[in-house]
Amino acid sequence: MRAEGVTVSLLDVGKLALITVTPTLIGAAVVYTPRWWAAVSRAWAGRIPEEPQPLGPPIEQLAADLRRLLRLHEELTRSAHIAMLAHRLWAVEAAIGARAVEAARALGVPHRTPEQFEMLTRAELRQLLHELAQAGLVLPAPVAPFTKSGRL
Repeated sequence: MRAEGVTVSLLDVGKLALITVTPTLIGAAVVYTPRWWAAVSRAWAGRIPEEPQPLGPPIEQLAADLRRLLRLHEELTRSAHIAMLAHRLWAVEAAIGARAVEAARALGVPHRTPEQFEMLTRAELRQLLHELAQAGLVLPAPVAPFTKSGRL
Protein backbone atom coordinates (compact mmCIF):
# COMPACT_ATOMS: atom_id res chain seq x y z
CA MET A 1 0.00 0.00 0.00
CA ARG A 2 1.12 3.34 -0.83
CA ALA A 3 0.30 6.48 1.06
CA GLU A 4 -0.82 9.13 -1.27
CA GLY A 5 0.32 12.67 -0.70
CA VAL A 6 2.59 11.92 2.28
CA THR A 7 5.89 13.52 1.72
CA VAL A 8 8.53 14.21 4.29
CA SER A 9 10.50 17.33 3.70
CA LEU A 10 13.95 18.09 4.94
CA LEU A 11 12.44 20.70 7.28
CA ASP A 12 10.29 18.02 8.93
CA VAL A 13 13.32 15.78 9.48
CA GLY A 14 15.21 18.72 11.03
CA LYS A 15 12.31 19.45 13.42
CA LEU A 16 12.16 15.77 14.45
CA ALA A 17 15.92 15.68 15.07
CA LEU A 18 15.77 18.90 17.09
CA ILE A 19 12.89 17.61 19.23
CA THR A 20 14.74 14.35 19.85
CA VAL A 21 18.15 15.84 20.68
CA THR A 22 17.05 18.86 22.78
CA PRO A 23 16.52 17.02 26.12
CA THR A 24 19.93 15.37 25.79
CA LEU A 25 21.62 18.70 25.07
CA ILE A 26 19.90 20.37 28.02
CA GLY A 27 20.98 17.51 30.32
CA ALA A 28 24.56 17.70 29.07
CA ALA A 29 24.58 21.47 29.62
CA VAL A 30 23.34 21.04 33.19
CA VAL A 31 25.96 18.38 33.95
CA TYR A 32 29.01 19.80 32.17
CA THR A 33 28.58 23.60 32.40
CA PRO A 34 29.84 23.86 36.03
CA ARG A 35 32.98 21.89 35.08
CA TRP A 36 33.60 24.08 32.05
CA TRP A 37 32.99 27.21 34.08
CA ALA A 38 35.41 26.04 36.79
CA ALA A 39 38.09 25.29 34.18
CA VAL A 40 37.63 28.69 32.55
CA SER A 41 37.74 30.50 35.91
CA ARG A 42 40.93 28.61 36.95
CA ALA A 43 42.55 29.53 33.65
CA TRP A 44 41.44 33.14 34.03
CA ALA A 45 42.69 33.32 37.63
CA GLY A 46 46.01 31.82 36.56
CA ARG A 47 46.61 34.79 34.28
CA ILE A 48 46.51 37.26 37.19
CA PRO A 49 49.74 37.26 39.25
CA GLU A 50 49.10 36.44 42.89
CA GLU A 51 50.05 38.84 45.65
CA PRO A 52 52.83 37.47 47.87
CA GLN A 53 51.46 36.06 51.10
CA PRO A 54 53.34 35.95 54.42
CA LEU A 55 54.44 32.52 55.60
CA GLY A 56 53.33 33.09 59.16
CA PRO A 57 52.04 35.62 61.63
CA PRO A 58 53.49 39.16 61.69
CA ILE A 59 56.81 39.57 63.50
CA GLU A 60 55.15 41.90 66.03
CA GLN A 61 52.77 39.14 67.06
CA LEU A 62 55.62 36.61 67.24
CA ALA A 63 57.66 38.95 69.45
CA ALA A 64 54.69 39.61 71.74
CA ASP A 65 53.98 35.89 72.03
CA LEU A 66 57.63 35.15 72.82
CA ARG A 67 57.74 37.84 75.51
CA ARG A 68 54.53 36.53 77.07
CA LEU A 69 55.75 32.92 77.01
CA LEU A 70 59.14 33.86 78.46
CA ARG A 71 57.48 35.73 81.34
CA LEU A 72 55.22 32.73 81.96
CA HIS A 73 58.24 30.43 81.90
CA GLU A 74 60.00 32.59 84.48
CA GLU A 75 56.92 32.56 86.73
CA LEU A 76 56.67 28.79 86.49
CA THR A 77 60.33 28.23 87.33
CA ARG A 78 59.98 30.46 90.41
CA SER A 79 56.98 28.48 91.62
CA ALA A 80 57.34 26.48 94.81
CA HIS A 81 55.36 23.61 93.30
CA ILE A 82 57.71 22.91 90.40
CA ALA A 83 57.12 19.16 90.59
CA MET A 84 53.41 19.67 89.98
CA LEU A 85 54.04 22.15 87.16
CA ALA A 86 56.72 20.17 85.27
CA HIS A 87 54.37 19.19 82.46
CA ARG A 88 53.14 22.75 82.06
CA LEU A 89 56.73 24.02 82.06
CA TRP A 90 57.58 21.52 79.30
CA ALA A 91 54.59 22.73 77.26
CA VAL A 92 55.63 26.38 77.66
CA GLU A 93 59.17 25.52 76.53
CA ALA A 94 57.74 23.76 73.47
CA ALA A 95 55.64 26.84 72.67
CA ILE A 96 58.67 29.11 73.11
CA GLY A 97 60.62 26.90 70.72
CA ALA A 98 57.86 26.94 68.10
CA ARG A 99 57.51 30.72 68.22
CA ALA A 100 61.29 31.20 68.22
CA VAL A 101 61.62 29.10 65.06
CA GLU A 102 58.85 31.12 63.39
CA ALA A 103 60.51 34.38 64.41
CA ALA A 104 63.89 33.15 63.15
CA ARG A 105 62.31 32.24 59.82
CA ALA A 106 60.68 35.69 59.62
CA LEU A 107 63.90 37.53 60.46
CA GLY A 108 66.15 35.33 58.34
CA VAL A 109 68.16 34.10 61.34
CA PRO A 110 69.79 30.73 60.60
CA HIS A 111 68.34 28.00 62.78
CA ARG A 112 67.74 24.28 62.95
CA THR A 113 64.19 23.36 62.08
CA PRO A 114 63.02 20.56 64.36
CA GLU A 115 61.31 17.57 62.80
CA GLN A 116 57.65 16.87 63.47
CA PHE A 117 57.05 16.01 67.15
CA GLU A 118 60.58 17.13 68.03
CA MET A 119 61.64 20.05 70.22
CA LEU A 120 64.76 22.15 70.23
CA THR A 121 67.09 21.25 73.07
CA ARG A 122 67.45 23.79 75.83
CA ALA A 123 70.92 24.77 74.62
CA GLU A 124 69.64 25.21 71.04
CA LEU A 125 66.67 27.22 72.27
CA ARG A 126 68.88 29.44 74.43
CA GLN A 127 71.24 30.04 71.49
CA LEU A 128 68.35 30.77 69.11
CA LEU A 129 66.82 33.30 71.51
CA HIS A 130 70.18 35.06 71.87
CA GLU A 131 70.52 35.21 68.08
CA LEU A 132 66.98 36.59 67.79
CA ALA A 133 67.80 39.28 70.35
CA GLN A 134 70.97 40.14 68.40
CA ALA A 135 68.87 40.36 65.21
CA GLY A 136 66.78 43.08 66.87
CA LEU A 137 63.87 41.19 68.42
CA VAL A 138 63.01 42.81 71.75
CA LEU A 139 62.81 40.13 74.43
CA PRO A 140 62.57 40.47 78.23
CA ALA A 141 65.76 40.82 80.27
CA PRO A 142 65.66 37.36 81.92
CA VAL A 143 66.24 35.82 78.48
CA ALA A 144 70.00 36.01 78.92
CA PRO A 145 70.10 32.70 80.74
CA PHE A 146 66.29 32.49 80.50
CA THR A 147 65.79 32.94 84.19
CA LYS A 148 67.69 34.73 86.89
CA SER A 149 68.73 31.37 88.34
CA GLY A 150 70.35 30.39 85.03
CA ARG A 151 67.91 27.59 84.23
CA LEU A 152 65.90 27.34 81.08
